[in-house]
Amino acid sequence: MEKLLTWIDARFPLTKVWNEHLAKYYAPKNFNFWYYFGSLALLVLVMQIVTGIFLAMHYKPDTERAFASVEYIMRDVPWGWLLRYMHSTGASLFFVAIYLHMFRALLYGSYRAPRELVWLLGMVLFVALMAESFTGYLLPWGNMSYWGAQVIISLFGAIPLIGDGLAEWIRGDFVVSDATLNRFYSFHIVAIPLVIIGLVYMHIVALHRVGSNNPDGIEIKKNKDKDGVPLDGIPFHPYYSVKDMVGVTVFLMIFSAIVFFAPELGGWFLEHDNFVPANILQTPPEIVPLWYLTPFYSILRAVTIDIGPVPAKLLGVLSMGSAIGLFFFLPWLDRSPVRSIRYRGWMYKTALSLFAISFVMLGYLGTQRPEGPNLILAQIAFVIYFAFFLLMPWYTKYDKTKPEPDRVT
Repeated sequence: MEKLLTWIDARFPLTKVWNEHLAKYYAPKNFNFWYYFGSLALLVLVMQIVTGIFLAMHYKPDTERAFASVEYIMRDVPWGWLLRYMHSTGASLFFVAIYLHMFRALLYGSYRAPRELVWLLGMVLFVALMAESFTGYLLPWGNMSYWGAQVIISLFGAIPLIGDGLAEWIRGDFVVSDATLNRFYSFHIVAIPLVIIGLVYMHIVALHRVGSNNPDGIEIKKNKDKDGVPLDGIPFHPYYSVKDMVGVTVFLMIFSAIVFFAPELGGWFLEHDNFVPANILQTPPEIVPLWYLTPFYSILRAVTIDIGPVPAKLLGVLSMGSAIGLFFFLPWLDRSPVRSIRYRGWMYKTALSLFAISFVMLGYLGTQRPEGPNLILAQIAFVIYFAFFLLMPWYTKYDKTKPEPDRVT
């Protein structure tokens, strides 16, 4: 084995990569529960790729046969139902892991210097995941898939001058049709996954370049022994690779329970209208995306007033785009002298709590009719959501903070 490893190392830096990213990558020794979700997201990504490959073997990207091919996978392909439910459940749990991963960054300031590039790559990855989920949403060619794609693509038509042409270019036709299904299929199984894999690689390499943040938000590289090893660091392998197995075990228990007992989860993971073929003459009672996109969909619908010559539809589209885009500016909006919420004052803690509540509210209200109390609540949550970002330079600067410790606690 030693000779084989030497032979490989002479031709490929296997040992070097292993040491840099696992065995001799020193991570802070005070990681907690919140640090499970990065590795869980990576696990789900692998699961999605594997199940997606097997589903693609039997799926037909044709408007006449797409829905029937999904039924064929569910009914006739050996273990096809399991593959389909693993893929659909994995899509939702992927976003659960990603949202909690992002929330941990907000808790402990993981977007702050010197990790700005790690955060920016992560946000580009988040946008790519949204595109991947949207293109995959059309593929079952159910009634909700069809009408959901029709509505979302039509939003691009609100852009002045280029909107109608852009929407037509995305569809490949004047309406959602066979051309749309084929190009979405190509993007979903080839183009976007390649981008996602590349972004994940860059995200991890950038993280390991500057080192991981920790719940105290302090740099462990400031205190090293005579050999240059951080005093508050431990090798990622075997300590955290073994620790992550606990999180993986619990995650797989939850994942299996959903797949085997409630794969639709009451319509949250698979909508009821998607179990009937697409019908261009029958619109579903409510057209909503899957739950992980509903916060941004709710922001879109919360704008109901024209401002001067700018119509409400365009303002809604711009608001939805801004709701995602503002995350990219977090490293420069936050002016606090400390990173971790452990040492921040009441202002940031209150702002983050209200932001989390507003995000959950927007997610739920995005599945309800935008009228009456629902619309008012969505508009209140809209204001709180944007206030978190736009007021951040003020409340983080004047928030009363505690001194950070010299070593991790």
